[in-house]
Amino acid sequence: MRAKSILGIIGSAAACCATIGNCEAAPQHPNILFILVDDLGIKDLGCYGSSFYESPNIDALAASGVRFLNAFSTCPVCSPSRASIMTGKYPTRLGITDWIPGMKNRGKKLLAPKIPHQLPLEEVTIAEALKKGGYATGFFGKWHLGGEGFYPNNQGFDVNVGGCEWGSPHKGYYSPWHIVTLKDGPKGEYLTDRIGDEAVKFLDQTAGKGKPFFLFLSFYAVHAPTQPCKRFLPKFTKKAAALPKLSTKKESEPEGRGKTKLRQDNPAYATQVAVMDENVGKVLKKINELGLTDNTFVVFTSDNGGLATLKRLAPTSNAPYRAGKGWCYDGGIRVPLIIKWPGVTKPGSKCSATVIGCDFYPTLLSVAGLPLMPKQHRDGVNLVPLLKGKTKKLDRDAIFWHYPHYHGSTWTPGGAMLKDGWKLVEFFEDGHVELYNTNNDIGEREELSKKYPEKVQEMLTELKKWQETTGAKMPTPNPDAGKNTSSKSKKGKKTKR
Repeated sequence: MRAKSILGIIGSAAACCATIGNCEAAPQHPNILFILVDDLGIKDLGCYGSSFYESPNIDALAASGVRFLNAFSTCPVCSPSRASIMTGKYPTRLGITDWIPGMKNRGKKLLAPKIPHQLPLEEVTIAEALKKGGYATGFFGKWHLGGEGFYPNNQGFDVNVGGCEWGSPHKGYYSPWHIVTLKDGPKGEYLTDRIGDEAVKFLDQTAGKGKPFFLFLSFYAVHAPTQPCKRFLPKFTKKAAALPKLSTKKESEPEGRGKTKLRQDNPAYATQVAVMDENVGKVLKKINELGLTDNTFVVFTSDNGGLATLKRLAPTSNAPYRAGKGWCYDGGIRVPLIIKWPGVTKPGSKCSATVIGCDFYPTLLSVAGLPLMPKQHRDGVNLVPLLKGKTKKLDRDAIFWHYPHYHGSTWTPGGAMLKDGWKLVEFFEDGHVELYNTNNDIGEREELSKKYPEKVQEMLTELKKWQETTGAKMPTPNPDAGKNTSSKSKKGKKTKR
């Protein structure tokens, strides 16, 4: 049996963004709905600028809460960023710096560091902290933080529906799914619909039982496969057909050894956004029917940027932000973030403060009226002063990323940091760095390292210090770089080396 302990109490140690709301009469133990969408890009919602995808329910949520303009995941891929949300730590402290189990290194110039294939049980997850604080906890959807023995129900959730080691629906979005923690539905049932229905059941079963709830709604959507929800397909096929024709040059642009999609026009992907939005609406409607809307704190976000960069044409576009999932350019790490705290956040407001995934842990504890745990959520900053409009800026100088792995988006090992709008990107294969001023260059087009060498050195020194402080593991030279990964035997069969 493992031992997990809730550590000491500290005061709220954060600062934040005004223009949001007031702090009158917020309930001490509100319900918490945390909605995490997989691979949803910063431009994939109507309220964030999409004119092709449609998200009326999420747009309405944004209109009733605060929409963040500078929210980031802690990694450009899923498992590390999800681990940060659960622990309040940068992925480097956990060693989970790639999606589990990650890509093979065969033939690459560098050998990426090995990663654990599960979130350690010794970590006190946000679910465990809230459960100890009297919350009923339920997890629905994608987990991707470990196999049997490390599922959500082993990490503080009373209920686990659909959470397992899978990072995507291997058998597709239509039942049978063969997910070990989710009973197959009727043949043809769409997975996103089922996850939404199961969350609604949890609400029905929890309401009136004398406990606040923590419902973590973690859609597998909009992750590949890009498999359309058929009831929305005719609408978006027609909408795509009405778009003007593009030349190949305007359709995509080169990025690394791949290409980045420049326009949102994929009907199948649009249906995945639409059905996800419909199920967000379904859950919010149930909360309202139960009379719990005014006492429910809602977070809506994504685990990384949209899949816009591949060797083939990707399903979505993050333009004008550069690249997509897998990259440490902003297209890979900027995420939508909407928070609604009835009686506190100002409806329809925007916040420009820079926030990141490890901030959710101390924020949720504070919202729940529970003691903060600084030794656990050591990299997170409490957003409550921000949500209450007490300050304009968080008490933090910089945020960081470490992705020392190869990715199917053609990213090569590297990392990045952001400070006062200055963005430094480091690539480990050849050691070169790039510098951008994202305050006036959101697309990271004007590379400034030669113009501002002193700024580069200052930021690189800080990045190296952060890597050392957080225990970031670095890639090493691969002695077999460039060699074939297989050879044919005399019988014509391939033998692995």
